[in-house]
Amino acid sequence: MKKLESLARLKRFLTRKGKGKGKSKSKSESETETETPMAKFRPFLFPETQSAVLPDPPPFFSPQIRNPPLPTNTFWQNFALKNGDQPEYMHPYLVKSSNSSLSISYPSRFVQPNFIYQVFIPNITISSSSSLSLTVHHEITSFDDLSLSLALPGGLVFPLVRGSPYITCLIRSSDTQFTISSSNAILSVTSSNHSTKHVVKLNNNQTWVIYSSSSLSLANDLTVCNFTGIIRIALLPDPSSEPILDKFSSCYPLSGKAVFSKPFTLSYEWKKKGWGELLLLAHPLHLQLLSNECKATVEPGLSYRSIDGDLIGVSGDSWVLRTDPIPINWHSIGGIKNPESSIPAIVSALKQDVEGLKQGLPATSSTYFYGKAIARTARLALIAEEVELPSVIPTIQQFLKDSITPWLEGNFAGNSFLYDPKWGGIVSKVGSSDSGADFGFGIYNDHHYHLGYFLYAIAVLAKLDPIWGRKFRPQAYSIVGDFMSLSHQFGYPKLRNFDLWKLHSWAGGLTEFADGRNQESTSEAINAYYSASLLGLAYGDGQLASIGSTLTAMEIRAAQTWWHVRERGGMYEKEFNEKNRVVGVLWSNKRDAGLWFAPPEWRECRLGIQVLPLLPVTEVVFSDVGFVRELVDWAMPALERQGVGEGWKGFVYALEGVYEREKALEKIGKLTGHDDGNSLSNLLWWVYSRQDGEEGSDGRWCWCYTH
Repeated sequence: MKKLESLARLKRFLTRKGKGKGKSKSKSESETETETPMAKFRPFLFPETQSAVLPDPPPFFSPQIRNPPLPTNTFWQNFALKNGDQPEYMHPYLVKSSNSSLSISYPSRFVQPNFIYQVFIPNITISSSSSLSLTVHHEITSFDDLSLSLALPGGLVFPLVRGSPYITCLIRSSDTQFTISSSNAILSVTSSNHSTKHVVKLNNNQTWVIYSSSSLSLANDLTVCNFTGIIRIALLPDPSSEPILDKFSSCYPLSGKAVFSKPFTLSYEWKKKGWGELLLLAHPLHLQLLSNECKATVEPGLSYRSIDGDLIGVSGDSWVLRTDPIPINWHSIGGIKNPESSIPAIVSALKQDVEGLKQGLPATSSTYFYGKAIARTARLALIAEEVELPSVIPTIQQFLKDSITPWLEGNFAGNSFLYDPKWGGIVSKVGSSDSGADFGFGIYNDHHYHLGYFLYAIAVLAKLDPIWGRKFRPQAYSIVGDFMSLSHQFGYPKLRNFDLWKLHSWAGGLTEFADGRNQESTSEAINAYYSASLLGLAYGDGQLASIGSTLTAMEIRAAQTWWHVRERGGMYEKEFNEKNRVVGVLWSNKRDAGLWFAPPEWRECRLGIQVLPLLPVTEVVFSDVGFVRELVDWAMPALERQGVGEGWKGFVYALEGVYEREKALEKIGKLTGHDDGNSLSNLLWWVYSRQDGEEGSDGRWCWCYTH
């Protein structure tokens, strides 16, 4: 009964902000209302700075889209950095653009125990023959959630849509001169009677199909005569798939958007041209989340291999993805177990940790480490609430107020938040003059990590002190907007870090990488969206709580799909799977066992970076008790290595506490230190609030809302 009342209360909370008076809203009005959590008012922007380390927005952006805010962590970022000639993974193809050509690769994989990467070989290349091709670069003419449009000199336009089995090229003028070629030897070209379909066999055992909207004269060396219209190129993964590719070849997508239509639901809508239905590809997480309420149809006869798992055909002009609701709680999900014995132990540690706050405010000016320190302190307040120790909360509250307020007012000594008008976003004072400072925060690296920690502390303080919360709400919403705006308005790009097709975040910023975007810590990404949800709860903002919780849920599902490596999992090859239980750094085009700061052998760090910070939502991330046991058994031997940090040991013991409470408590009691974002109070709270889970639990939850 209590759960039903809680669920009803939450539904009222999430819907009350959206209820208007009078006539119902049109679709466009409704979309405007849900564009961004800051849509109710223009947000506060921190003081402007002219960064000495950020590049100017490159000429690859066409004039109509060159104005900020601009993406800094998007799936096609390589096309807009330096020479714009590093490949990006568009699924199922790696795509590389140079000044005059676009090359397509259906990549093979190279596998070792410590890494997997996809090999780029230009299987098919479309080149402009324009005299401008040697002097004029490609141009990004438009972009959205699921696509971008790339124009080559001379009139070739490529609407590149995520998950399309076809690469589409628009040739709009008979004056356009271009060629099609391959780095592989061409064994044969077989054309249809009307020359609108050409089957090309290469000497690498690949077969490609080239479709055209009208007759295309294609010689055996793929030389093209004059042509105006649409060309679509697709690899044939299996001979049995040819009828499927034929059936959907006449309908092509131009763009795609992702819409948060309701909590825990994401809809894809594509703009298309041609005849019939669209055919696109779904990765494994898409297939898990694809809802029956949409008219999309899975086409199991079409399958492409991928580093992200097999990509399966789905026909339909729109998709609806629905993930299981998760609990966004201030406190533990199931409560503290055996309170007669456990609460005194937590209270004792809590009093000691709060006493330590009297030593002074955090002694660092780093946006990352300062954020961790204040989030650690905020955890103490919530633990104190849960164990009913109100006497320590005023000390914690004052510490948070003294440590957070200077950052929001702009008078913190040694560093500050500033606004970069070049790209549109928050940078740090030290990061605006040193690209390596604050772990690259000044060039948009790890923004959701750093700001997520600040948001957690701000949310808790706004809960404890509503008057302070109201005063600094504009600054708090500006921090949220930097990485969680739902439109390219109000000074920030849409969802700076979150990839709406892969359903997880990227962290790389304005740095060119041959393997595309990357992310190391999924748990810190989860913390960012979870903290935004808590901020929504603190401010009574149902929209922010809803969007934050949806992103949290999807980031969790993505972590479980691609970062968590199960003993009997089939995502990765056996050679990699046998040696790893977590991916270290996940790239668009690569999987690394090692971390940015640690080699593959430091398994305790690899485990810890996917756990920290330890929060109520961590229980959802590691709800599969069987996998948790595999992970701990894999990492535990690494603790015997000389020099292992006490903080990293704490995270291993924390997960051991999921299924071996007493053993974990004994080991935690012997620790001589903790991670700078963790504490003895937090570790004891975690272990004492563990559920009696079953091996292999699938981690599905009902939403729970608690004060």
